[in-house]
Amino acid sequence: MTTLQQIRSWSAVHHPRWLVILRIGLGLILMAKGVNFMHDSSILDRLFYGSAEQAQNNTHWLPIIITWANLLGGLLILLGMWTRLMCLLQIPILVGAIIFIVQNGMIAPEREMPLAILALVLAIFFLVEGSGPLSLDTYFYRNRERGSHGDNLPG
Repeated sequence: MTTLQQIRSWSAVHHPRWLVILRIGLGLILMAKGVNFMHDSSILDRLFYGSAEQAQNNTHWLPIIITWANLLGGLLILLGMWTRLMCLLQIPILVGAIIFIVQNGMIAPEREMPLAILALVLAIFFLVEGSGPLSLDTYFYRNRERGSHGDNLPG
């Protein structure tokens, strides 16, 4: 039995259903930050480049990647699809967010630090724990043997 199979079998036995609420909460937090960054793109520009005027002169890809990673990663974590992979991708972004909040305390509000730490802890937790029994990962894993004839559709 490989290490991944051992983690998956342990997680299936030891995953209480109430952890789904935490996974959904993590997905909502990440999606909300992605929407916030998309709504006001100057937030990330000020954090990375110092001022919005300096950032407008050039197109920078890092704020765009972070915004879309938060949106899509949050949605997939919320649905329980590729949860471990999405959490793995979110961890460097969240560590970077904590570093920027510490360095630029006057730009980022004080309420951002606990939210970033909470999201980081939850991302690390779900990287190990997985998506749980109420997720699309589990649904597809259980129904992969049925084939693609539509027999596994409810109703």
